[in-house]
Amino acid sequence: MSAASPFQPDLLTDLLRAVSRSFYLTLRVLPAAIRPQIGLAYLLARTTDTIADTAIVPVPERLQVLADLRSRILGQTAPPLDVGRFLATEGELGGASHPAERALLARVEEALAALDALDERDRAFIRAVLDTITSGQELDLRRFGGASVERIVALQTDAELDDYTHRVAGCVGLFWTQMCRAHLFPQARLDDQFLATNGVRFGKGLQLVNILRDLPGDLRQGRCYLPADGLRRHGLTPESLLDPTAIGRFRNLYDVYVSQARQHLAAGWDYTNALPRREVRVRLACAWPILIGVRTLAKLRTGNALDAQRRIKVGRNEVRRLITRTILTYPFPGAWERLFERARLG
Repeated sequence: MSAASPFQPDLLTDLLRAVSRSFYLTLRVLPAAIRPQIGLAYLLARTTDTIADTAIVPVPERLQVLADLRSRILGQTAPPLDVGRFLATEGELGGASHPAERALLARVEEALAALDALDERDRAFIRAVLDTITSGQELDLRRFGGASVERIVALQTDAELDDYTHRVAGCVGLFWTQMCRAHLFPQARLDDQFLATNGVRFGKGLQLVNILRDLPGDLRQGRCYLPADGLRRHGLTPESLLDPTAIGRFRNLYDVYVSQARQHLAAGWDYTNALPRREVRVRLACAWPILIGVRTLAKLRTGNALDAQRRIKVGRNEVRRLITRTILTYPFPGAWERLFERARLG
C-alpha cells in the first residue's frame, strides 16, 4: 500500500474489525507484508456481499449495483457508485441493516481508492478473486431471487454445489497462495500446483462447513444448498428439512457432506504444513479456521443439524483453547501435525 493512499487508516482497522468478526483475528496474525492487501480484498468482498444480501432492495436493482461495483473493482468504469437506496434500509432485515455494513457501503469509494493505490500485481490478484466471488453472488441472486420459506429453491447437483463453493471461497485459497508466494517466500522451492489445488480445497471446505452449519436458517430464507437430486434419492425434499424430526432420514446424506467437508479441510491442513515452517504467522492464520471448522463438523455430526432453535457452533472458550494449543505446540512438529486429528476427535 502506498504511503499516500487516499483513505483513512481506520478503514483497515476499526471498520474491518466491525465487519469481519472471527476473520479479524486471523487477519491480525498475518505478516504486515500481506495484511493490508488481504484486509482490503475482504472489505470489498463484504461490500459486494452486503449489496447482494439487502433483501429490501429488489433483486434486479441489487444485480445492477453489484455489476456496477464489479466494473469499478475491475477498473472498467469510473463513475461513483450509487448506494443510496441501500443506505436507506435502516431497521430492515439483512444486508445494510447492520450499522457496520452501512458504514462499509458509505465508505466504498475509499476502499476502491485504496485498491487503485496498490501496485499493479496486487491489484490484479485482488481483482481476479473479487471477479470470481461476485460472479458467485450474482449467480446466487438469480437462483434464489424469488425464494422464500413457502417456495424453497435448491441446487440440483453436486457439480452445482462444487461450482458455488469454488466461486465464493475456493478462489480465495488461490488468492491467498498468490499473495503469500509473491510477498513472503517468492524463492522457496515449493510445489506450486499442490499449493494451488489444496488452497482451493481449503476454501471449499470452509464454505461447505458454513453451508452445513447454516442449513436451518438458509431453508427458512428459501435457500437449500444441498442438491435436490441427492435429497430425492433419500426420499426427501428441501421442504421436509424444515422438520427437525426428519434428521433420522437425512442423517446418512448429511454425513456424506460432513465427510466431504472434512476431506477438504484435511487438504487445507496438508496445504498449511507444506508452507515454509519459518512462516509461523501464515501457518497459524491457516490453522485456526481449519481446526475450528473440524470441531464444528464434529458437533454437526452428533447434533441435530435441522433444529433451527439450537444453532450448532464452536464456543468462544473452545476457540481460545484451540488457538492457545496451536501456539504452544508449534515448536514441536509432531504435536503440531496431530492437531487436526485431535480437533476431529474432540
